[in-house]
Amino acid sequence: MQLKRVVVTGMGAVTPIGNTLDQYWNALIAGKSGAAEITHFDASKFKTQFACEIKDFDPLDFFDRKDARKLDRFTQYGAVAADQAIADSALDTEVLDKFRIGVIWGAGIGGLETFQNEVLNFASGNGTPRFNPFFIPKMIADIAPGYISIKNGFMGPNYTTVSACASSANAVIDALNTIRLGTCDVVVTGGSEAAVTIAGVGGFNAMHALSTRNDSPQTASRPFDAERDGFVLGEGGGALVLEDLDHALKRGAKIYAEVIGGGLSSDAYHMTAPHPEGVGVVRVMENCLRDARIEAKDVDAINTHGTSTPLGDVAELKAISKVFGAHASHISINSTKSMTGHLLGAAGAVEAISSVMSIREGIIPPTINHVNVDENIDSSLDLTLNSPTKRDVNIAMSNTFGFGGHNACVVLKKYTD
Repeated sequence: MQLKRVVVTGMGAVTPIGNTLDQYWNALIAGKSGAAEITHFDASKFKTQFACEIKDFDPLDFFDRKDARKLDRFTQYGAVAADQAIADSALDTEVLDKFRIGVIWGAGIGGLETFQNEVLNFASGNGTPRFNPFFIPKMIADIAPGYISIKNGFMGPNYTTVSACASSANAVIDALNTIRLGTCDVVVTGGSEAAVTIAGVGGFNAMHALSTRNDSPQTASRPFDAERDGFVLGEGGGALVLEDLDHALKRGAKIYAEVIGGGLSSDAYHMTAPHPEGVGVVRVMENCLRDARIEAKDVDAINTHGTSTPLGDVAELKAISKVFGAHASHISINSTKSMTGHLLGAAGAVEAISSVMSIREGIIPPTINHVNVDENIDSSLDLTLNSPTKRDVNIAMSNTFGFGGHNACVVLKKYTD
């Protein structure tokens, strides 16, 4: 069976450093940090008092009051990013076959704030069960693609993948394969998350997963730095319109890049810690290269998972060195989480967008906040430290890993006829 070629024809982003695709990309190139003191709640008694929050976002700019009340922030962010991507792709939903347009989404946590607030409300009462009738549909992780499809009338496959921080990368891979196999002509894919909440920050603090640099939030996310002390929690959404190449050409769509492969694997090692030698990470990149039918030497850039954790960063770079060998030193490696923080289930989508833009613009965003050399990291690797790099990018890889040992990897290529 001849697999169909799949291209990116639209993108949208709601991130801690910009609420549109252009704002997001320009902030990445400028090396802008999205970290600041938490405003969503009083975090003064928490070990971590800062995060990468969405800024200048008023739901009433995008939703009527009734819908805004029904939707958790993770759905709001995702729906706005999807609207941007659909508009960017110039999809004429009145003409296209809506049965062949799907929405495949990713969310690692979903409506955590909704769940938290309903439980707090019940706990503060006298035991009488009074719950909002929108509690369950507002909270569940699949409501984001459900809302997007209802709004647009898309009647193809519609679901959410849940694999912690690998969720939206999983979604992109599912979308790729859905189109490759001819099930859909178009899939709106991506992910969204809104876990900067009492429960989110408190839970990750209890795991000692978050940075506690409360005196310097903007320099706290420092992937590959010797003094990194944990990730910075982020929130937001990213959306990509993936499309069958022939379908895109027929309607004269703008083409950003081609999606040529995806890989999945499991560490099968620990619930939250990465395998120290990156065994699962090696396998996911090898699987991705095999699926894309390319060789290691063909890869120009890798946007790493790079969360700024002591164990994870080293394990991933060890895996890159093993997979790519001598070619590893010729790859532009970076971590955009140094600027956006960790968007959890939305990370894969937002970072895939960055990789697409690197291909399109010939620029690798920097890994900011690097000050101290980590002797455990191969010094021959080009980690794009503190300044962007201009270079031609033909093929870019985006890595995303999640608690539970879930690993996902996507490969994108400059589009040619």
